[in-house]
Amino acid sequence: MTFIGVLQAVGKEFEKGLAWAVEYAVPVEKLVALIFPAAAPEAATLADATTLIQNAVLLVEQKYAASGVQSGTGAQKLAEVMTLTGNTVTTLLNQAGIAANASYIQSLISAVVAILNVQTMPSTPTTSAASA
Repeated sequence: MTFIGVLQAVGKEFEKGLAWAVEYAVPVEKLVALIFPAAAPEAATLADATTLIQNAVLLVEQKYAASGVQSGTGAQKLAEVMTLTGNTVTTLLNQAGIAANASYIQSLISAVVAILNVQTMPSTPTTSAASA
């Protein structure tokens, strides 16, 4: 078996284990409530705001992917996600004691996009990795 074959086999087994762990893991807001009971309401509110942003980002990305115009549209996508979530996320964050303005919400959206982009692993090795 080649070195890459070994890594692929390990990766597949790791993926199975990770899927099992995620299925049985305690959701973070419940874990926070167990460890820090006084912070439970804020944790749930912050999780709701983050979930709302993530779902809006995915929805907008799907829309642009379906239209075949994904590249060079970051500003338009950000504007659409702001339209979908801005007011509600601001309200949720204010309920959690975080004073949020449009610039702060845009930073949160960009952070969610960055995390989602990191989660998307390339299906083939890049040329620099292949030549190493």
